[in-house]
Amino acid sequence: MSRANVTRENEALFRPRTGAAHGSADEEDSPRVLDLEPEEESPFLRAQKRVPVRRGPLAKKTANRLKMVLVALAVAGALVACAAVAYDYGEHSWRFRIRSGSNIEIAGAQNSPRRQVMEIFGADLGRNIFFVPLAERRRQLEAIPWVESATVMRLLPDRLHVDLTERMPVAFVRMGSRISLIDRNGVIMEMPRSRKYSFPVIQGMSETEPLSTRAARMQIYTALLRELDSEGAHYSQDISEVDLSDLENVKVVVADPGGAVHVHLGSSDFLRRYKIYLAHVQEWRQQFQKLESVDLRYERQIIVNPDSELHASNTHPAPAVLHKAPKMVAANKPAVVKPATTPKPVATVKPAAPTAKPLATVKPVATAMPPPPSAHIKKPVRARKPSPRTPKNQAPPRHAETAHAGNSGTGTQ
Repeated sequence: MSRANVTRENEALFRPRTGAAHGSADEEDSPRVLDLEPEEESPFLRAQKRVPVRRGPLAKKTANRLKMVLVALAVAGALVACAAVAYDYGEHSWRFRIRSGSNIEIAGAQNSPRRQVMEIFGADLGRNIFFVPLAERRRQLEAIPWVESATVMRLLPDRLHVDLTERMPVAFVRMGSRISLIDRNGVIMEMPRSRKYSFPVIQGMSETEPLSTRAARMQIYTALLRELDSEGAHYSQDISEVDLSDLENVKVVVADPGGAVHVHLGSSDFLRRYKIYLAHVQEWRQQFQKLESVDLRYERQIIVNPDSELHASNTHPAPAVLHKAPKMVAANKPAVVKPATTPKPVATVKPAAPTAKPLATVKPVATAMPPPPSAHIKKPVRARKPSPRTPKNQAPPRHAETAHAGNSGTGTQ
């Protein structure tokens, strides 16, 4: 190929595009178009010159943390300084001092005397309000018998607020000759002058016994009243006294129109036993001249008047007899069951039959002691005829059997 032909082919290959007459499809199909790939970078490039960077003594993250710590310390220091200034101001300023008793507010004191409450805060008058020991004052207030719980608060700038919760009395209690009030926990309180209460009187307690013992007795008392009023009949209103000296035998005094009656209710099942008393009390009043007490502790028997003087003076009681009674036993009148029946004395002995000859085999005793002059001697029974040796004017000798019968009151005239 000549040089001229090579030149023409080169020109054809590198001829510039003139307009849009040639389509994109012709250009792609033309064998004259060559794909020239971009020239790859050489792996042996010349190293660029590094720019020097100036670094600090600490890392950036560490420096930020340090700044935050410093800010927090600055804020804390400022708060401490403000608190110190405020503390000094509150300690020495006259605005925070309790000047008089009018700066102490007392709420809830109905039965607790204000004088007794103010005696506790007497040392705080003129003191800074921030130096009043609130916990100690609360304990002193709760030591007052009428106070069950107390709350003491500071009211800035110079006031104290005292809120009292008083105890709720549930009964009167007899301590010797003194009558006081008592709550459900066994705490004894003095009688207030401005209020009146209507409660049963509890007996069987003393001031020397511990509070836990009185609390146990009051639990029995509370159960008794709750059970008597459980059905809405309010039987507890008829109870005037409750004896808690023996927890196994609770005794109540019923204020009946016919007279007060002591009722023994045992230690449980109070309502059922009290209903038995109400069902038979009129029957007992008709049968007995005086109804003093009723013992309902036993399941199959009822003992009427066990607290009488005759029953108390019996030194040799027979408890087995009580269980033999079918329904009812009168303790003060052991032989009386019906009013129409005449009681027979216990020591009564039937006299001997008229046909008996008790003196036929008895020999006279010359040494028998005569009865005292003051004793009444009944006329002896006619003895057998005197012997011929005995003078007619001489009285027959007294026989031992006759004297014995006269003294015992069982001989015949």
